[in-house]
Amino acid sequence: MPAAEKEAVDLDTVRVRGQRLNTYQAERSTSATRTDTPLRDVPQAITVITEKQMRDQGVQGMADAVRYVPGIGTTQGEGNRDGLVFRGNSSTADFFVDGMRDDVQYYRDTYNIERIEAFKGPNAMIFGRGSPGGLLNRVTKTADWREVLSLGLQLGSWQKRRATADYAHPFGDAFAFRMTGVYEDSEGFRDGYEVKRRGLNPTAAIHAGETTLITLGYEYFRDQRTADRGIPSYATAFNGTRHPVATDRATFFGDPEASRADVEVNAFNALIEHDFGDGTVLRNRTRVAEYDKFYQNVFPGNVNAAGTTVALSAYNNATDRRNLFNQTDLIFSATTGAVEHKFMAGVEFGRQDTDNLRRSGQFVLGAGSPCQNLTGAGNCVVPLAAPTVSPLVVYANNSSAGSGDARNTGIAKVAAIYAQDQIEFSSKWSAIVGLRYDRFDVDFTDLRTGVAADRRQLSSSDALWSPRVGVVFKPVEDLSLYASYGVTYLPRSGEQLGSLAFNSQSLDAEEFENTEVGAKWELRPGLTAEAAVFRLDRSNAAITDPDDSTRLILLEGNSQRVDGVELSLAGKLADKWQVIGSYAWLDARTVRTVGNTPAGRVLAQTPETSFGLWNRYDFNDRWGVALGATYRSESYASISNAVTLKSHTRYDGAVFYRFDARFSAQLNIENLFDKTYFQSAHTDNNITPGAPRAAYVTLNFKF
Repeated sequence: MPAAEKEAVDLDTVRVRGQRLNTYQAERSTSATRTDTPLRDVPQAITVITEKQMRDQGVQGMADAVRYVPGIGTTQGEGNRDGLVFRGNSSTADFFVDGMRDDVQYYRDTYNIERIEAFKGPNAMIFGRGSPGGLLNRVTKTADWREVLSLGLQLGSWQKRRATADYAHPFGDAFAFRMTGVYEDSEGFRDGYEVKRRGLNPTAAIHAGETTLITLGYEYFRDQRTADRGIPSYATAFNGTRHPVATDRATFFGDPEASRADVEVNAFNALIEHDFGDGTVLRNRTRVAEYDKFYQNVFPGNVNAAGTTVALSAYNNATDRRNLFNQTDLIFSATTGAVEHKFMAGVEFGRQDTDNLRRSGQFVLGAGSPCQNLTGAGNCVVPLAAPTVSPLVVYANNSSAGSGDARNTGIAKVAAIYAQDQIEFSSKWSAIVGLRYDRFDVDFTDLRTGVAADRRQLSSSDALWSPRVGVVFKPVEDLSLYASYGVTYLPRSGEQLGSLAFNSQSLDAEEFENTEVGAKWELRPGLTAEAAVFRLDRSNAAITDPDDSTRLILLEGNSQRVDGVELSLAGKLADKWQVIGSYAWLDARTVRTVGNTPAGRVLAQTPETSFGLWNRYDFNDRWGVALGATYRSESYASISNAVTLKSHTRYDGAVFYRFDARFSAQLNIENLFDKTYFQSAHTDNNITPGAPRAAYVTLNFKF
């Protein structure tokens, strides 16, 4: 029978068991431009932390995820939230999930994450306000017609106990389901430290016809932990600078029982995609999220000149935030002569309602109190040699305001429109040109009693224009050279308005301007190297007051400049050898004198040089080993530049063994040589020691 006359045969549905590419290299992203684009065609420094890298390194949080990312460091976050430093700019809010804003201050987990994308420089054209030095976007695991059933169990140092699960199943061609979960009940190397986590993230995918896909998801996440503010520094300088106090790394300064952080997240996500054909796609995303956050801490402050006592302070803070965001994008292509265009146009609407209450603690002094001071209930003086105490603290109304140090409510609304053109002039030349307009309105009400009428209600309205321009030249197919320019703004909103010292500039948005040139080169199939040189200018900056961590200082006008170089390497050096490499050089300083902050100050927790190298080598299909090293040159705890965190190198290792296709195990050892170092800080007297040597065994089961 001729081929044309053969009858069609219906084949059984094929169900795929397995996982995504088992490599450290990522080749494409839909988040960088909101179109499916090869990373080497995006004129911007981007680092992708793949699922393979997260699994091998035992990454479970954002601080661990960026350890080998050039240009990004960590802050302490007062022991209750993720805090990162993007190219010298500290942020607790530049976090996104599947391209949607997730800006409440808490510790995020990786149990439901497929990959983490670190975008450098201003990203307002795609992500909106903020993200001045960069941002992290978490891409979640969703139902996608793969079949998965896996379980991970981890045990290790300091009573580490953690379990994760991932179940995915297609129910025919029209419906697929996936559920990921985590449970953790662990301790830590710090005295009295505990962390408990519970997370559940079901998703469903529905084919509503041949060209429409609907993906729905809900996440419940709860994180309860000890809020650890670390250790203080000596009051007197040695060799021209102050240093963290000499104490055992486990010593808790304050009261671990009374220092706690608790967040509950309930989030619903919906994605609707319709493919019209010929490259035309309409996409709509919605995220509705409620965050209930509370933290309380008894923490260290100033050490006396003799180095014998330390003053403790206390406060608590409750934040309730409700987010609603909706994005609609239309993607289509066109050709004008020999020039090809891929257009993306869209709108975004959002609303954030925030209620906040902050109360300072008053210590009950007198007989039986561990505090040495008999008067002055605002702090508790204890011996530096024995700083772990349980004083009685009352969190009452502030006597002058009548209802706490901060009690406010705020509504932030955004309406944005944006357009982007990815232009391909030829096989060698391409460009990205985009512009975004945001109308950002804030209404802020101070609810404390006794507040003057002109300070009780504040409103602002910002019209923000954020351009993005980038040019890419490919002298050969595997090498891209690029130049880019971008601007982003950070309007005042949320917690900032409750902690600013108000003046005429209080409501003005911060502005960030980034110029960058770079190269992306696929050295061999599966191995990519990147390089970027940039200048980032910041205007009207708001920074943490080094003398009062509860307040922000405004550096009006042109405030800060960061010049930098970033290098990275990811992928396979050989069939059995995978590598991740990173290097950054940053010159990050204030550029003018404002108040007590002179020009030339080095930005907080921004080392001039940082370096990382991770290697995994597989001897055969069963055995593999890994060794990593990270280096950070000295940095300063705060903008005061008074306290130095010494340079350090930390080594990590891992051993991998696969029993069969369904069962594997790995041993991760962190800080192999038990190096004493300081990981991060919040102020000059809130400094986090790095963890001692630790070992964790993880068992992975696939069914």
